[in-house]
Amino acid sequence: MPTLFTRIINGEIPGHFVWKDDDVVAFLSIGPLSDGHTLVVPREEINKWTDAPAELMQKLITVAQTVGQAQVAVFGSERAGLTIAGFEVDHLHLHVWPADSMQDFDFSRAESNPDPERMAANAEKLRQGLRDAGHGEFVPEA
Repeated sequence: MPTLFTRIINGEIPGHFVWKDDDVVAFLSIGPLSDGHTLVVPREEINKWTDAPAELMQKLITVAQTVGQAQVAVFGSERAGLTIAGFEVDHLHLHVWPADSMQDFDFSRAESNPDPERMAANAEKLRQGLRDAGHGEFVPEA
């Protein structure tokens, strides 16, 4: 049975995508820690990050770094947070979000029902930031 993320990648469940390439996608988290909180996910279903091929992990980190740089620029945060947890969905994913302090790393503070219009606006801001940084070929339309 496909994972929740595979269903999002395949378009069976809607997602606010900000990045798509042959190996990796990135879309906004439905439980954001802050505006622009993004999940960077391999297209391939891999449960644990420790099981991923090194080349794929390198690509995931590169995309996460690129997304994080755009988040800092677009949302004006001091830095971007990065976490690999993997307990919520059995499909490898990296959390990347705008952060200004260690309090911003507290997942118990994640928003449980974000406003859909704000999510769409945040996705578009981040897509534009990625385009402005020269990554337009990987940035999908809304």
